[in-house]
This record gives sequence, structure tokens and C-alpha cells, in this order.
Amino acid sequence: MAQFDVHRSPARNRTVPFAVVIQSRIFDDLPTRLVAPLAGAAEFRRATPRFTPVFTIDGRNVVLLAWQIQTVRAAALRPPIESLADDAPSGAIINAIDTVISRAHG
Repeated sequence: MAQFDVHRSPARNRTVPFAVVIQSRIFDDLPTRLVAPLAGAAEFRRATPRFTPVFTIDGRNVVLLAWQIQTVRAAALRPPIESLADDAPSGAIINAIDTVISRAHG
């Protein structure tokens, strides 16, 4: 599994149907993956492109919830269904995460 691969949520949560792997491949030998949830856009109406970029996955609009980054066991992730590794989507993911951890906002 590669950075920015999208997987169905291991929690099988309808509100958060997908998760995107955000960790670098440098850490591939760890038993866990750092992921960010992708929530249904209809469930999350406060989407702001800088903080919560919107993507279309499997025909559904979803938003990245960068502040809810978590680890999951790699074995719990099913095969990837899509990749957000292209420049624009991956850049949006990195910018959202940078916003969460930046000191610029306090």
C-alpha cells in the first residue's frame, strides 16, 4: 500500500466510508499505517478547501478530516480502491495536514 492510496474504512462507518494512507513509504515495514478519514461531504457541511479538501471517491464526494489522523493496523486495510497521489490531490492533503500542525495559527 502506497502513500495516498484510498481504502474503504476499516471501521465500516457510513459517515466515514474511506481512509487515505498519508505516511511515507519509509515506514512500510511497520505493522500500522497513518491514515486520515474521508467523510461523506453531505455529512460534513463545513468544508473549506484549505482545511477540508473535497475529493470524489467511488462516485461519492468526500472531505478530508486532517485533524482526525490516526493509525490503523495495516492488515485491517482492504486493497486500495483509488489513489490520490497526483500532484493536486496529494498537495491538498499535505496542505490540510500542514494547517493542522502549523504554528502559524496559534
